[in-house]
Amino acid sequence: MLTGVWADLVGQEKAVGVLRRATESQPGRSSHAMSHAWLITGPPGSGRSNAAKAFAAALQCVDHGCGQCNACRTALSGAHPDVTLVRTEALSIGVDEVRELVRRAAMNPVHGRHQVVVVEDADRITERGADALLKAIEEPAPKTVWLLCAPTPEDVIVTIRSRCRRLHLATPRDEAVADLLVRRDGIAPELAAEAARAGQGHIGRARRLASDQEARARRSAIGELPTRLRSLGDCLQAAEDLVNQASEEAAAATAQVDSAERAELEKALGFGSSGARPRNAQAAMRDLEKQQSARLKRLQRDALDRVLTELTAYHRDVLAIQTGAVRPEEENALRGARLVNAGWSGALHRVADSHSPEHTVATIDAILAARNSLERGVTPLLVMETLLIAMTGADHARW
Repeated sequence: MLTGVWADLVGQEKAVGVLRRATESQPGRSSHAMSHAWLITGPPGSGRSNAAKAFAAALQCVDHGCGQCNACRTALSGAHPDVTLVRTEALSIGVDEVRELVRRAAMNPVHGRHQVVVVEDADRITERGADALLKAIEEPAPKTVWLLCAPTPEDVIVTIRSRCRRLHLATPRDEAVADLLVRRDGIAPELAAEAARAGQGHIGRARRLASDQEARARRSAIGELPTRLRSLGDCLQAAEDLVNQASEEAAAATAQVDSAERAELEKALGFGSSGARPRNAQAAMRDLEKQQSARLKRLQRDALDRVLTELTAYHRDVLAIQTGAVRPEEENALRGARLVNAGWSGALHRVADSHSPEHTVATIDAILAARNSLERGVTPLLVMETLLIAMTGADHARW
């Protein structure tokens, strides 16, 4: 079992072994185990950011990641003066932000053994930003370590990824995720197993489903969609409801941050108690509103993407039943061939009996097309309407 700062990196024993060897290499000595720039990749929910933060903590810890000392605790929380954690809610990380990171990375450590910069969304660095980062990676300061995180190496500009040591994380097994939820979060074993299956290797999603009843209710509503779309009107109404829910979820997630950012900018601009605005304030406020709008759109898109993920898993289960890939006695398993949504077995079997495998495959293709459309910036309502209409197909369900 992994311990210390590595304890929550479920199913990543091989990757942790690589990182441990790097932290244990002697400072100041040449070592193939250590590198000044790392690219940590893995599927969503595999723990890329957690692995990077754990590595950053271990690099600062005299015991290489005990998890108990002040260096470990502050590095993991983002309070360590020599560990910079970068995560953006915007659509991209621009050149100005990267230049500030490069400036900070060039500084000598204040307390720690290294100056560590963790970029959780390196795939969002713009081309100009990558150009600014490139020189810092090519000619790093002696004690600086860059930790870049992205879903795949191809998501990072080639000039950057070619100069990094790559570390890929695997998708955690359901049983390992369930064990973590029981051990760390005190979740009941049965609920932990159900959440682990539904999370499909995404630890954060599994934890949210296990601990948040509202999240489970939203997921159940998505699971009911395939059995209640009977007409064009049903499809249009359901699409509108999904988009509205995604917008409300995004607005709730950003409201407090937006308010704090606005208040901070007004203070910096010198807004008076009378409400009078100083010169040139309008342009600064417009820039902030533009950034906040981009963040809101991204979170709305992320919420809809979670809907598409659930629908993909649902129809994957339907297809598994139709083709006999999962036997009834294995539906509730945590490894091997099993249903992601075993708790919906009855509805899944009804849908499987009511449609052909060809229709199910066409539905999965339509869901993938919807995801691509969202990424290209197509209007969310149009995307969801098109998808739900396609899901009904030519042969309407007979349940």
